[in-house]
Amino acid sequence: MNKKNEAEIQSNNGFSPTKFFQGTKEELDKVVWPSRQQLVSESIAVLLMVILSAGIIYLVDGLFSWASKQVF
Repeated sequence: MNKKNEAEIQSNNGFSPTKFFQGTKEELDKVVWPSRQQLVSESIAVLLMVILSAGIIYLVDGLFSWASKQVF
C-alpha cells in the first residue's frame, strides 16, 4: 500500500457511500473476468465433480447401511 492510500485511510473519519461505490467500481475494474467458453467448461467440471462426489458418498452410505444390517 502506498503512502497516499495510507494517508487517505487515516484521514477518513466517516463512511461515505460515494467513496465506497467509487472504490468498489475501481476494484471491479481490476478483476479479470473469464470468457464465456472458460465459464461454461469450468461450470461443467464443477457439476461433474459434485455428481461424482455425491455418487461415491451414496455408494459408501449404502455399503455401511448393508454392513450394519448384517452385523445387527
